[in-house]
Amino acid sequence: MQIQLVLHNIRSVYNVGAILRTAEGLGVEKVVFSGYTPRYNDMKLLPHLREKLNCQIAKAALGAEEMVPQLTVDNLPTWLTKQKSTGWTVLGLENNLTLAEESRKILLGAPVPAEKVVLVLGEEVKGIPDDIRELCSFFLEIAMVGRKESFNVSVATGIAVWGLIKS
Repeated sequence: MQIQLVLHNIRSVYNVGAILRTAEGLGVEKVVFSGYTPRYNDMKLLPHLREKLNCQIAKAALGAEEMVPQLTVDNLPTWLTKQKSTGWTVLGLENNLTLAEESRKILLGAPVPAEKVVLVLGEEVKGIPDDIRELCSFFLEIAMVGRKESFNVSVATGIAVWGLIKS
């Protein structure tokens, strides 16, 4: 299975670094940055800010920030639509689904009807915004056993990508 990850509005540089490390370790094809997600080597930043951000991301990525192909997109809905038109299936990693979205839910571990997957990760607290959710063909949900309702986004990413590879 081919997997691309979209990090949309992820706030924490350490989550970004951890996701890059996981992506490299599990063979993710590409990591796509959108919204206000901090990016490694962001040329739009002043040099001293870029250096500070790079150091923070690298602290968690441990070299993966230099290994994983990365792309920044300014218009995520347009990019996702293009990916869908070229045969990619867009999955949202989300656990707070509306009643209408429940019919598109796939529990992690169930077969995913796709060979090429774009997995969209949303902001740590608010999740994936509505305009992006509309473009998701399916929503991947990790069943929780404890009392907490969600995992940290970097932990959830590792679980989800591993589950997709093994499904």
